[in-house]
Amino acid sequence: MHHDRTPEDKIELINILKQGTFWLIHLGCIAVIWAGFSWFAAVTCGVLYFVRMFAITGGYHRYFAHKSYKTSRWFQFVLAYLGSMSAQKGPIWWASHHRHHHKHSDLEDDIHSPRWNGIWWAHVGWVLSTQYIHARPELVKDLTRVPELRLLDRNHLVAPVSLAAMLLALGHWLAVAHPELGTNAFQLFVWGFCISTTLLYHGTFCINSFTHLWGTRRFNTTDDSRNSLVFALITLGEGWHNNHHRYPGAERQSMYWWEIDISHYCLKLLSWCGIVWDLNVHPERIYEEAHRGAAGVL
Repeated sequence: MHHDRTPEDKIELINILKQGTFWLIHLGCIAVIWAGFSWFAAVTCGVLYFVRMFAITGGYHRYFAHKSYKTSRWFQFVLAYLGSMSAQKGPIWWASHHRHHHKHSDLEDDIHSPRWNGIWWAHVGWVLSTQYIHARPELVKDLTRVPELRLLDRNHLVAPVSLAAMLLALGHWLAVAHPELGTNAFQLFVWGFCISTTLLYHGTFCINSFTHLWGTRRFNTTDDSRNSLVFALITLGEGWHNNHHRYPGAERQSMYWWEIDISHYCLKLLSWCGIVWDLNVHPERIYEEAHRGAAGVL
């Protein structure tokens, strides 16, 4: 007898596949034992980490979630596709849950607050749960009006799978055409996809977990957000999390020249090229508040 799957069955199946893919990518890192090392593969790993981390921080976060600057429709899609290559689902899913987080930051309804649910849940548990499989389109109506973003969000596995395929093809070609590089399809896949993506996962997730636990607080926000140079370096600038939660609309997460914010530098460069524009800045009152806080500490 044929039985149709219930919506609950479909959600459970999707979650099994999602968790399986997530852990398979982690397990793929162990294959480095057999894949070996080459400088070309290591550099590929680093470049893909950097490019995709920028797509998450400068694209998914600062653009899609917070609209902190403007860009063209074609570059908007570039950011969305590169972000989707990170295997962190599509821009609509990502931005909708992030906007919900800001609305309820470290309150009981926050989807990834270590205050309420512990560090494991805040770091990765919520991502793997059945509770947040679907996007919250009501929170991102500005994004759901764009057909190519809806298409990419529905087919969010296309980008990471295409990246894996490109790495396999490139590695095979290099092994034949340039054997002096010491790489091959298997090695480039392990370093360029498995290791780079795993590092990217935890680099991104540490903002949800660790920067609500460790660091300094310039502003007395209602949440537990904190600033950290270490996490700013890991995430190209997202570690200035207390700054961000005080004024989420600013394009830069840093506030002063000594606070390293690589995503901001990249976006500034893109603005000089006319690719992005209208980068939102912190208003003077936020700097005055920061100065008053520093004076209070002294």
